Amino acid sequence: MSYRLRPISREEHLAFVATRPSASHMQMPSWGHVKPQWRAESLGWFDDQGCIRGAGLVLYRQMPWLKRYLAYLPEGPLIDWYATDLDRWLDPLLAHLKSRGAFSVKMGPPVIMRRWTAEAVKSAIADPHERRLRNVEATSCDQRAFDVCDRLRRMRWRQGHDGDGDGFTKGQPRFVFQLPIVGKTLDEIQHGFNQQWRRNIKKAEKADVQVARGDYEDLPTFHALYLETAERDGFTPRPLPYFQRMWTALSAEHPDRVRLYLAHHHGDVLSAATMLTVGKHTWYSYGASTSRKRELQPSNALQWRMMSDAHQLGADVYDMRGITDMLDESSHQLGLLRFKVGTGGQVAEYIGEWDYPLNGVLHGAFDRYMKRR
Repeated sequence: MSYRLRPISREEHLAFVATRPSASHMQMPSWGHVKPQWRAESLGWFDDQGCIRGAGLVLYRQMPWLKRYLAYLPEGPLIDWYATDLDRWLDPLLAHLKSRGAFSVKMGPPVIMRRWTAEAVKSAIADPHERRLRNVEATSCDQRAFDVCDRLRRMRWRQGHDGDGDGFTKGQPRFVFQLPIVGKTLDEIQHGFNQQWRRNIKKAEKADVQVARGDYEDLPTFHALYLETAERDGFTPRPLPYFQRMWTALSAEHPDRVRLYLAHHHGDVLSAATMLTVGKHTWYSYGASTSRKRELQPSNALQWRMMSDAHQLGADVYDMRGITDMLDESSHQLGLLRFKVGTGGQVAEYIGEWDYPLNGVLHGAFDRYMKRR
């Protein structure tokens, strides 16, 4: 028998998440307020006794000129992904979304399939014969994740493809870099850094680089650095109102859901970043820096302060988010990968995002429309 699925209130949604060790910030009710161009709905799965067993945030994006929608569950939903009867969870979801006018469903199961240690990644980067991390033997694999993929394929879900071929997708990143910090002291965490990272942290301290928490009023300062970073690194930046909405919505949900950090030297802000926390999981979200005084290593100082605060909050993992899996020097993202690997953490590969076209014609038309934007 399938679970019963129905819309749930914000309070029901938050109460369920509170019973779990962690959940993506993009599966929290507040995330719907960050995306005004999407309509948000919280859903819950209930058993025969009326107890909630799963929850998910759905974002609906309307197709131009039609009242039909793409239904998107970023890094969700929060269900038992390893259940052998996965259709018990997903069939009622598809039925509900179809009744809401969805022509296609996209979801990102929070399921990790492979991991590589920092040493394994460094060895792969140094090997001129290796071009992609996905082709390098993983340090560990979770067979359950491969079983999930098999079940989804049998249920006619389609696995998405990397958007630009370097490990980043059009939605959420498939490859991320994570630093496990549970059960470690701060000294033990820093001992896991490579020599360059430890040297840079000390250099920033000796230069009197100060890292402080910011507030809503500091978002324009952060954004100015963010625009400079976007121009330097060649990506399209988000506008300031996006970060203002994110701050307002997430802070209203929980006072520590989002934090802003700024590294400054004698009054000159050199680096800034946002940090998100849900349960035992903390993410380094958006980062920004100036080219001024880069020799003072403000980014290392900033990250170390954020890691230290995540440790104080009781986080199990400090998540540095998306990375490339391209290993040759032609990848413009390789420097960022090297920076993150220096912390001594590990690369985690998720099973990626999956699509279920409820209407094949509209699904194809919308996909072509999004590619042209």
